[in-house]
Amino acid sequence: MSTSPPASDGPLLTLSGVGKSYNGDAPAVADVTLSIERGSFISLVGPSGCGKSTLLRLIAGLLQPSQGTLDWEGGDRPDDLGFVFQDATLLPWASAFDNVYMPLKLKGVSRDAASSKVQEALIRVGLGDVPDRLPRELSGGMRMRVSIARALVTEPPVLLMDEPFAALDEFTREKLDDDLLTLWRDLGWTVIFVTHSVYESVYLSERILVMSTEAGPGQIADDIHIDAPYPRGLSFRQSSAYFDRCKAVSAALRDGDI
Repeated sequence: MSTSPPASDGPLLTLSGVGKSYNGDAPAVADVTLSIERGSFISLVGPSGCGKSTLLRLIAGLLQPSQGTLDWEGGDRPDDLGFVFQDATLLPWASAFDNVYMPLKLKGVSRDAASSKVQEALIRVGLGDVPDRLPRELSGGMRMRVSIARALVTEPPVLLMDEPFAALDEFTREKLDDDLLTLWRDLGWTVIFVTHSVYESVYLSERILVMSTEAGPGQIADDIHIDAPYPRGLSFRQSSAYFDRCKAVSAALRDGDI
């Protein structure tokens, strides 16, 4: 039986006919209609230029839609959405502690008052012993862990991730995938995860939205549910069920001519 966080009775977020165009050009996202349940783990999969990152930024409120609506449960977008970019985007002169502290500092929380939360966030991502290290003293995987800790220090209900592990080696990527699933299950996040990797999307997700360019950028070509239970691990990665689901997602990508 799945042990993922329980979803609420109604959707956390409903997108209705959402589109985004830049300066009157062809739409980057077009007519996206879907619902996202609280506590779910969703991946957006597709090639460069299909609108994945634009859709994620629309959900984050970093962009405003040209058409359609995004309706959040309770009426308002949550104040503390967590966002993790492909690059760790750390301040090079600041320690791991101070990079994680930054969102709380911007909210006016003193360093002393924030200390326990920052240290807890670092411990959760396995970096409790390196709070004073600068980014240049950390590996790529460790820098991404700091970025994740910075996103979770405000205890966000929703975590948005834009290809966060794309630049990492396969071993580090798989380890961070496992750590992310542990955090998701422990903290009850809703996660929306952008990736180019079919294999990563199947391993992580309950649901995969395949984005197509067949009829123009920004289309949802398929909505695939992954019914494998959690926790997942090496046995799932090596199972026929995993490869069958990867084949299904790959077929959806091919059918969308992408």
